[in-house]
Amino acid sequence: MLRADFRYHCFMSIFHSMKFRLIALGVLLIVGGVLLRLLVALPFAQGLLHDLVAAQQLSIATYVARDIDHSIQVRRALIGELAAALPPALLSQPEKLALWVAERQRVNPLFNSGLLVLRPDGSHPLVQYPVVAGRNKLTYTDSDWFQAALRADAPVMSRPQRGRANGAPILIMAAPVRNAAREVVAVVVGVVALDAPGFLDRLQTTRLGAGGGFLLISPADKLFVGASDPAMIFRPTPAPGLNLLHDRAMAGFRGTGITRTPKGVEELSAMVTVPSTGWFVVARTPTAEIFRPIAAMRGLILNGTLASLAVMIAVLLLLLPHILRPLTAAARSMREMADGSRPLVPLPVKCRDEVGDLVRGFNSLIARLHEKETALKASEARLDFMAHHDPLTGLCNRAMLDDRLHQALARAERDGSHFALLFCDLDNFKPVNDQFGHKAGDAVLRQVAARLLDGRRGTDTVARFGGDEFVVLLTDLHDVRSVAVSVAQQLLAAIGAPFEIDGKTFTLGVSIGIAPHEGASISAAQLMSQADCAMYEAKRAGKNKVQVFDRESEPLNMQRA
Repeated sequence: MLRADFRYHCFMSIFHSMKFRLIALGVLLIVGGVLLRLLVALPFAQGLLHDLVAAQQLSIATYVARDIDHSIQVRRALIGELAAALPPALLSQPEKLALWVAERQRVNPLFNSGLLVLRPDGSHPLVQYPVVAGRNKLTYTDSDWFQAALRADAPVMSRPQRGRANGAPILIMAAPVRNAAREVVAVVVGVVALDAPGFLDRLQTTRLGAGGGFLLISPADKLFVGASDPAMIFRPTPAPGLNLLHDRAMAGFRGTGITRTPKGVEELSAMVTVPSTGWFVVARTPTAEIFRPIAAMRGLILNGTLASLAVMIAVLLLLLPHILRPLTAAARSMREMADGSRPLVPLPVKCRDEVGDLVRGFNSLIARLHEKETALKASEARLDFMAHHDPLTGLCNRAMLDDRLHQALARAERDGSHFALLFCDLDNFKPVNDQFGHKAGDAVLRQVAARLLDGRRGTDTVARFGGDEFVVLLTDLHDVRSVAVSVAQQLLAAIGAPFEIDGKTFTLGVSIGIAPHEGASISAAQLMSQADCAMYEAKRAGKNKVQVFDRESEPLNMQRA
């Protein structure tokens, strides 16, 4: 069970690895590109190729239709000219008439199956050139084209048919010969074989590509008049419903389209009308032949994709470990720092890429952590300072003064050192607050604090006791009373100097009470009370005075400095 779990986790770790994701991304990009080419680019190219070939095929069909129309028009015009040029007098002179017809046929042999001159009743030909065996016994009285020629003033053309003399596919053109009274005295007939050179022979021998070709269809006769495939000539057209594009063409549609033959072959067809006949030409090519380049391109893309995938996977497997080595090393170092097995220090930036950006980001995070740690320490120091100092003046507060006083007492008991406590209370400070506001009063208190600190030693303590009361603790004194009085006099002079706040000048005084400690056993509260009593005696003495507390004579011995 444990082995199975281990194998499962190893297997899943492969799927979660960056190497696998990069390889999978590469495979997806290549496959996506291939699908884009197969599903979008190739169909688009196939559509362009279809439009190009269809346009070319339509042009070819148009050329063939015009060529056929020209051939028919030329032969119609010729038969009309011959009928108009034939002298009616020759009709009674068969030998001369035969020479006249033979001469015209040799000069312009467009009717390769011969020229004939028929009687108005359609019985046996008067003359024919060249002579075709059995044709002199034929009668044409009931032929549609013959009846039409008798009634028409212009040449007429028969339906495509097989010759009764030899069974070959032919087309007959006829024109009436009229006398001066506009009576039909004969009919000139030209017979042309459909595969005659210069007529439909090119249509029947020319192919489009390897499997394409042409069809010439008569919608009125529902007949294949001509075709590149000889087996289709004179065969009937397909029944309606078998070929939808053919049905549309029979109904009059002209243009291009794709259809499927009865044999299942898909073809691109172009249909163009032959104007003088009502026929239409079909140029057709199998789509498999047209789109063979697209099929070849599709195979090339698929084979190239397989080869590209194999090469890409091999290259990525070889290069990714080297490319990702800096990232792996950075991740390992970060993990060791998180575990505590390595100190939290910035990592070296070895490359200027995404991994380098990651390491620089980590180093920035480390720097911010150090900054926050420093700021936290500063905040703790600030909180500690605020816990022991007055927030307005920055002087020691009562708690700090009490601690320093206890230290001074303990040191005095231990080594016999002397110190003094000076209790200072400002004179005439309340009017400043009342007249100019607390903002001006706070500014004055800050300047008082600065003047009290000026000249003090590092071992001395200056504290704000509350409101406008300040306490100065002078330690390590040899001549306690003399030094304390001297310092008090300095403070009187310092506080007595004018204060200038926001353009206003103030003059204050200070009453100072001194409680010297000269070796007697006394508590901090008692010593503070003595200094406070001495300060009140200084105020009662007229303010801006210095008073020393004297333990030997009760009440206080009023010593003026």
